[in-house]
Formats: sequence, C-alpha cells, structure tokens
Amino acid sequence: MNNPERRDRGLAYTADREVIEEIRACQRKLKAFNDADRWDPAGTGELLKAVIPDSRTAVIIPPFYCEYGTHIHLGDNFFANYDCVLIDVASITIGKNCQMAPRVALYTAGHPVHPETRASGYEYGKPIVIGDDVWLGGSSVVLPGVTIGYGAVIGAGSVVTKDIPPMTVAAGNPCRVIREITEADRRKLFRREDIDDEIWQIITGE
Repeated sequence: MNNPERRDRGLAYTADREVIEEIRACQRKLKAFNDADRWDPAGTGELLKAVIPDSRTAVIIPPFYCEYGTHIHLGDNFFANYDCVLIDVASITIGKNCQMAPRVALYTAGHPVHPETRASGYEYGKPIVIGDDVWLGGSSVVLPGVTIGYGAVIGAGSVVTKDIPPMTVAAGNPCRVIREITEADRRKLFRREDIDDEIWQIITGE
C-alpha cells in the first residue's frame, strides 16, 4: 500500500510527497476561502465547497483550518465560529444542527508515544464522530477516536479524550460528564434564567 492508502485505513503512514501534495491542494483552496469576504455568503459557500465537498448547508466563519477537507463530512445546518481547526487525517463526521464556538479543535492525527518510534516520522489518524445537535464550547479540543453522542454539550476549554454519551453536559480536562440534559432544560437560556415569553412563543408556536 502507498502512504495515502495506509493513512485512510488508520495504519501507520508517513507524509511523503504524495501525501504532501494532497495537503497543498487543500491549502490553496483554503487560502481562497479564508481571504474571502465573510459577508458574501454565496461566495464563501462556493469556496467552502471547494475545500469541503460534503459541506451541505454549512456556515463557517473564516479563518478556518483543515488538512485535506475531503475527509470532513458535515450534516445540514452546521455552524463553526472563528479559528476552528479540523485536522482530518482520518474522517471527521459531524451530524446536523451542530455548533462550534470559536477556536474549537478536532484532532484525528496522532503520533507514537515512544520518542524513538515517533522520530521515525510515522503517524496515524483515527476517526472522530459528532452526533446531531451537539454544541462544542469555545477552545474545546476533541482527540482522535472520540465519539460524542446526540445532543451533548461540551463546556468551553474541555479536552475530550473519551466518548461522551448522548444528552449530557460534559466539561473539564479530561472532559467528564457533569449531568444529563432533561426536560427541565427545555426553556433554559442561561443558568437559572428562562427564555422570555415572547421568544418562547416563537420557538414553540404556542
């Protein structure tokens, strides 16, 4: 197998000329996206699709950074704020209605722990999966091989090293589940503050 094939199977690989050329091709498209007028959604939408073909109805605020783009799969209504980083050595699959605050980072890439092995230049990638309706707080980091379940909320500054179950609030370094998300949270806005009646009527149609 060549190195791109090894990379795509989650095996040890090294970034040879063929791998580097794939990265360069993405970086050229990424520069065009990051240099574009963010207030021109039609223009940035087309430039984003050049970087991430499977971006559907995504909105990403530049600057944004990724490795290949083609290993990223975004569900409908995805939003990422400034300075998000998706290192897509392996696949990154994100469900619908997901939100990423500024400076969120998803890292599928990893390196051997032993320094002599690491010095060989061989590395690996393991997939990240984010379920529908997940919110990742600012500056949170998700590490290789992690799955985050439907509806979960990840607190700002968290480092997610293990899977997070659906409908939970999790935070910390390493990230741990704090509590479940329940029906009592439905009308909550911020801490103990509820959504006001006017907006609640718009949300619920009541």
